[in-house]
Amino acid sequence: MIYQIATFLALVATVNGKVYFKEEFNDENWTDRWTVPTEWKPESEMGAWKRTVGEFYGDAKDTGVQTSEDARHYGMSAKLDETFSNEGKDLVLQMSVKHEQNLDCGGAYIKLTGDMDQSKFGGDTPYQIMFGPDICGPSNKKTHVIFNYPAKDDNLLIKDQVKVESDQLSHLYTLHVKADNTFDVLIDNESVKSGSLEENWDFLLPKEIKDPAISKPADWVDKKKIPDPEDVKPEGYDDVPAEIPDPEAEKPDDWDDEEDGEWEAPMLDNPEYAGPWKAKMIPNPEYKGEWEHPMIPNPDYAEDSSLHARCKDCTHVGFELWQVKSGTIFDDIIVTDSLEEAQAHSAERFEKKKAGEKAMYDAAEAKKAEEAAAAAEAEAGDMEEEEGEEEEDHDEL
Repeated sequence: MIYQIATFLALVATVNGKVYFKEEFNDENWTDRWTVPTEWKPESEMGAWKRTVGEFYGDAKDTGVQTSEDARHYGMSAKLDETFSNEGKDLVLQMSVKHEQNLDCGGAYIKLTGDMDQSKFGGDTPYQIMFGPDICGPSNKKTHVIFNYPAKDDNLLIKDQVKVESDQLSHLYTLHVKADNTFDVLIDNESVKSGSLEENWDFLLPKEIKDPAISKPADWVDKKKIPDPEDVKPEGYDDVPAEIPDPEAEKPDDWDDEEDGEWEAPMLDNPEYAGPWKAKMIPNPEYKGEWEHPMIPNPDYAEDSSLHARCKDCTHVGFELWQVKSGTIFDDIIVTDSLEEAQAHSAERFEKKKAGEKAMYDAAEAKKAEEAAAAAEAEAGDMEEEEGEEEEDHDEL
């Protein structure tokens, strides 16, 4: 505990970044800061957000906002404290997500956008960053990291899928875009994906292309094997039929040749038939290997030293989601230009509550297991009693 306090104090002491947005949902006035869109979907298709600590928690006063109705769209957005452009500086987007419902299909991502009409905020609203979990079935589980790139007028997905947590506990998702054009995705303050922005998204054209002036030589041999020219088809090979009459078939007793025609036994696949003859394959002595097209520098390639600047006049954060099964809780959202600021916030909020939440969850699961075992034992006892009564009735008869 002393070490944790010292670590937290050290973080606070060294933090000098700027926070553009912070939301902890710990007061009833949170709805004044967030706007639910009224012109995105019909009201009947929209689910309600509710503030709650959830079923298990580390602090009864630490609330988040939760999706509360199944098979509904969810939307809401909030303004940043001030416009954020991260040209020449880091960008950090962080939040905690808890799928108390054991989410089977639904999104849980957040977006950073430019100026917009919050009453119309939805899936078609342009955004600059989309980040967070998306789950639908056992084979489609990922953490979205999507950047809008104006030069291509497109939203670009990360090339390699990023892992996601799908249990029922809170997890902290952090996206750190660095001014040196690299990035890091962290879950629970542990890096799960990092590298260069250029290599992990299709921002730019390839640095090299196939030389258009060169083609594979006409005499290039790239067949690894060829038919053995010395292999000879065995004598009589083609005389073996593909099918033969069923030797065990017999003409039915009521078969009339005059009325039914001449009886023929049904045909069976011939087990001795080996198919059309083919010469055995041998290594090709003239094989030169796979031909590789020579590469040259791409004349259309243009470097972009500002790939990290993924926020240009960002003004809002927002959620626009679809969930089949509701129950996801969002909390501890922060937008900053400093990883240290985000880590200090998680030390103060997320790290303090996760141990208590886990203990409460484990206790609840243990109680469920005990109740299930007791119910199974009681059901087994009832069945034995019924069987005993049936035996007594039989004896009386």
